[in-house]
Amino acid sequence: MAGSGRSLRAEARTYTGWQLQLAPESHRTLGGQQRDMTMKIDNDHMFHGAALTQIAQDPHFTAINAIKLNGVVSDSTFRINNDIGIHVKYCSIKPVGRYREYPFSFSQAHLDHLQELAKATDRVFVALVCVKAREICCLSHGELQELVNRRRRAIGRPEAQYRIPVTLAHHGRFRVYVDQPRKKGTTIGDAILVARNAFPKRLFE
Repeated sequence: MAGSGRSLRAEARTYTGWQLQLAPESHRTLGGQQRDMTMKIDNDHMFHGAALTQIAQDPHFTAINAIKLNGVVSDSTFRINNDIGIHVKYCSIKPVGRYREYPFSFSQAHLDHLQELAKATDRVFVALVCVKAREICCLSHGELQELVNRRRRAIGRPEAQYRIPVTLAHHGRFRVYVDQPRKKGTTIGDAILVARNAFPKRLFE
């Protein structure tokens, strides 16, 4: 991340150690036998944790809580302070090809989830963790919805899944866009440009 001097992997270790309070291995005695009680940490924990650690280190941060939407607690959506909602997604593939895209996808269920989050908080953001770049792109809910609406208008109907590519030029800003139907590499409208250092300070502006 810009200006941090730390990698996503290092951030993830910091967060998981603090949040879960786990030693590398934990053993307990049960019925006279020693049992391995190690809690497994998956990619969601590591890469979501990378984003959450940076949020927690911002001077405007006061609290982070899980949030229940439609009776279900999400493992990728959180309430920051009292009024900010954040949804975290990650892409761990290595970008390839001419455009070197990090492809993120949003189903209609994801979009409905974000709409519910918008009802529960004053401001909603999406943190897109580009793992190989070790950078996080921060979109507002409104920007994401605008991209989805562009695609809907271009294709003339809703889709089950919306592909939102993110690219990152060397020393440049993030570019976030949607493709023209049947014309990959041709964007619908101008790409949304996001500064590398927008996350996490944008949440608190």
